Amino acid sequence: MGKTIDREDAKRLMLFAGRASEGLGRRIAERLDIEVGDVTLKTFSNGELYTRFEESIRGADVFLVQSTASAVTSAGEHMSVNDSLMELIFMIDAARLASAHRITAVIPWYGYSRQDKKSAPREPISAKAVADLLQAVGVHRVLTMDLHAGQIQGFFHIPVDHMTAVPLLASHFESRRFGGDLGGDEIVVVSPDAGRVKLANHFKSRLDGTLAVLAKQRPAHNEAEVLALIGDVEGKVAILIDDMIDTAGTLVKGAEKVKEAGATRVFAAATHGIFSGPAYERLADSVIERVIVTDTIPLPPGAPDKIDVVSVGRILGDTIRNVFWDDSVSEIFEGENQLF
Repeated sequence: MGKTIDREDAKRLMLFAGRASEGLGRRIAERLDIEVGDVTLKTFSNGELYTRFEESIRGADVFLVQSTASAVTSAGEHMSVNDSLMELIFMIDAARLASAHRITAVIPWYGYSRQDKKSAPREPISAKAVADLLQAVGVHRVLTMDLHAGQIQGFFHIPVDHMTAVPLLASHFESRRFGGDLGGDEIVVVSPDAGRVKLANHFKSRLDGTLAVLAKQRPAHNEAEVLALIGDVEGKVAILIDDMIDTAGTLVKGAEKVKEAGATRVFAAATHGIFSGPAYERLADSVIERVIVTDTIPLPPGAPDKIDVVSVGRILGDTIRNVFWDDSVSEIFEGENQLF
């Protein structure tokens, strides 16, 4: 567990969770052996948001946990991506005005991360705009996980700690293999496109497997066409690995291609389970046996039984502890947390 936080130090480290990350905030606090701070967060009838810290944070090292994602709160309220983002912004501003010593935004899922460049004329670089907004309101540090694009770190002029859930997901499959659930077949890790080859290669090295790559093109947003499969999957257990699953269209088509090529079984894993639109229906009817995601984003209601969730609370808790103590963050991953 590393160094502990005694009662006197705990007065300086304070952790608060936004409504899009309430459960994850509690799991991080449990790892740190502290309580989640008391903050009032609500939505007025006209849709505007309200934030107030209900305890003094003057001079404290404040960590604000909030994925900028669509979520259903514990009170049953639906929050859009923009609601989650603005709630985080207001929490940062309130902490700054309340004289917090240092403010760290813990953003397990960084919203708008797919819009990291101009793909067509007259488009914004939305991921950069979000970074500018966070810095303008006064955040001192950002802690995030498995960014969709590595260059997003360069959009900031403040420290960015980039964590990864790949070891956690790999351990999940390792336990299933040694438990006999995956049988004795060889494992092949399948990258959904050329841009994720380094991630897939890192994943397959942990599972002592081989590598295959899907070639695809995108005719429109949230649409994909799988053109070819590069690599041998015949007679092997295939695991499709990506940083996120949104509508699951690409994932399901890729799984079908892999199954047609002779894979005995097909699994999928991703850090961020967005699951928007027809994702649940597509996954329920797909050839994929199990889908493994983490709790960076709360699982939307109505999930099919084939989705399993593993928690990143330990990883984020350990990272927060090291940031608090000014210790190395990369040592948590033995220096292997840069997957780009």
